[in-house]
Order: sequence, then structure tokens, then C-alpha cells
Amino acid sequence: MKNTINLMSKCNLVKKGAVAFGGMTLMLASCQTPSDSLTIEVKNPAEVAKTSSTVEVNAADLQPLIEKYGAEKLVVADAQGGLLLNQWVDLDGDKTMDQWLFQVNLEAGGSGTYTVRPLEEGEQQPTSEQQTFSRFVPERTDDYTWENDRVAFRTYGPDAQRRIEQNEPGGTLSSGIDCWLKRVDYPIIDKWYKENEENVGAYHIDRGEGYDPYHVGSSRGIGGIGIWENDSLYTSRNFVSYERIAVGPIRTLFELTYAPWEANGKMVAETKCISLDLGSNMTHFVTTVKSETSVPNVTMGITLHEGKGDVKMNDDQGIFRYWEPMDKSELGLGVIIDPAQVIGSKDHRVDYPDGSQLLIMTKPDEGKVSYYAGFGWKKSGQFANVAEWDAYLKKFAKGLEKPLEVSVK
Repeated sequence: MKNTINLMSKCNLVKKGAVAFGGMTLMLASCQTPSDSLTIEVKNPAEVAKTSSTVEVNAADLQPLIEKYGAEKLVVADAQGGLLLNQWVDLDGDKTMDQWLFQVNLEAGGSGTYTVRPLEEGEQQPTSEQQTFSRFVPERTDDYTWENDRVAFRTYGPDAQRRIEQNEPGGTLSSGIDCWLKRVDYPIIDKWYKENEENVGAYHIDRGEGYDPYHVGSSRGIGGIGIWENDSLYTSRNFVSYERIAVGPIRTLFELTYAPWEANGKMVAETKCISLDLGSNMTHFVTTVKSETSVPNVTMGITLHEGKGDVKMNDDQGIFRYWEPMDKSELGLGVIIDPAQVIGSKDHRVDYPDGSQLLIMTKPDEGKVSYYAGFGWKKSGQFANVAEWDAYLKKFAKGLEKPLEVSVK
């Protein structure tokens, strides 16, 4: 029997009186008083430890403290009194904060108590060199790029498409997802693009921080989507617009919109809500497709490049991975999805460029599919071999089955 993984959009789903935690919305047991502090209790019901696991608190449940001190003056402290990194998020762009984030480390079955209070005299908000970040990159044919302390990704925008269509150099026609391989835990996006402006191709050379050796082309890269029908994969082209919702020490969050595209005679509209949390190798995609007639599936893919790696597919656990050689090192790719949404998977090999892919066919829920996709690079020091990458994916999936349980008092 398939287990169920709780996955949920990070965009536009926070309701008043509710809070989203790692894929599930829980009502908060709030007891709002004029006190100068509130207590947050967090439990980990999963069978695995949770490291750098993000807690999402609805701002409405902290409203008495926000009104008295201001959101920017609030801190969250652990049981020993240590202040934790935190981040406010305005989900709907109305200049009012909707969500408060911080991260916890809890053993399997463990729990923790955290105190929300105002800054005391002489205190400052904790900071870290490690950050999440994303931005639109007009200086490099309209890429959109995002990163945290472990991984970085990018995808391609309208100018890259225009260059292909007008036979100009430097274009890319793809809605696939690219991997930027990092060896450092500090932000590199702005630095690498600046170096590339000064010396075209600079970010394809590893000078100690990492580089971009990953080829996407017209493939899905790592986690791009399409619709599989009649032995063909129909896909969108480059994104046409974006909205950056959040960057900060805990999470970056943004949305990409694509022009309507044809899938075997059906016109399809597509948007992607994408987030990446600190400490994770997996970026969260919530893809929504709309069509006047129903689509048979939403299919995400992992490119197999020359097919020299090892494919592993587990429909019952919702775990799919590829481990491949990469420039005298090795790279693990993975997709994790609620197995209840999986229709089937396919190791699809063809003899034309960018066509060989691990394909995961899924049944969208009201046009929406939520999944995680990411990678681990051996040279980063994060994973020594394929066994460690497999163990990471399995633990990640098990953690999603039972999200954190949180209450505010």
C-alpha cells in the first residue's frame, strides 16, 4: 500500500486562524493574552529526525505582540534562551506580514518549546551569512535563479526564447530546470553572474566555489514538467513573467507564469510556485495547469543526459532518482512526490539529444501537483556516494509523511 506524503502550496494558502507546516494546515490553539510573550510548542511525529525543518506561524496568531511591539521587534528563543533566525513573509503583496518562519531540529518523536517575545535592551536580531536568495536576471537573457546554503537552480526567461526564435546567439528554449553546483554555503548568484559578465562562460569553470556543468537544453532538467500523451512529452516554453514573494535567512519564494501552450491539441496554462528553504537540497514546486478539457497527467522529468548513470524508481514511496558521472565527480538527482498522485514512471530512452528522461506521470488534484526536486553533488562534500543520496531522499520523504505539529499558547 502506498504511504501518503502531505504536500501543499506555499503560495496563497495561508488562511486566517490556520498555519501551514511542512505540507499540512493545522488550526492553532491560540490563547491570546496581553502578556509580553507567547509559547510555541512543536512536536515531530515522524519516524525520522527533522533537521533545519521550517515552522510557519500565521501572523494573526501573534497579533497581540505585533500590535504592541511591531513585527520587526519580535524574536523567538529556544528552551535555553538562544535566539533563532526568523523571517517574516508577505504572501499577498499588501505590505502586511502574513507568516513568520523559523527552523527547528527535532529527533524522531521529539518536541520543543519556543518563546516569542520582544527584543530586550541591548539585543539584536540574529543574523547569518547563510541565506536563501532568488532574483530575475535581465543581464543574462532573463534567467530566474534561486539558491540556499547547499544548492542553486535556474530556469530561462523570455529574452532567451526570443534569441532562439530570431536566430540570435546566447538563447535557450526550455522550461527545464538547471542545477548550479555549489561547494560553499554562502550566496554565489550575484557573484557568478558578475564574473560571467566580465568573462563570458566564467560560471562554467570551478574555481573553488562550484560551477554550472549541468546541461538542460530542451529536457526537463531536474523537475521540469510536461504532459505525456501518445508516447510524446508536450511542454511549455520559457516563463513569460515572474513574481518574487520572499527572500531571507529561511526561505525564498516566487512564482513563474508561462504562455499558454499546446499539448496534443489542448491549450494549457501553467504557473509554478517555487520555494527553497535553508538547509535543504530539495526545492518545492507547486505547479498548476489549466485547460478547457482535462489533461491526462502532469509529468515531471529528470534528464538522463548520455544515459551513463543509474536510475531508481519507486512509485509506492514516491521517490525517483538518477545518479550520474559529472566531470570526474558524481551527481545525484531526485524527485519526491506524494505516491497517491503517482500514475506511473518510465525510464524513457531515445536516440536524439535531450530526449532521454526519467518521467513521472502524476494525477493533478484540481490541476495542481506538489512535489520536491533537487540534487546532491559529491564534490560538495554533502554526499559521498549513491547510498548516502538514497538515504537522504528516503528520510526526506518519510519526514513529509508526518509534518510538524505546532500550537501557539
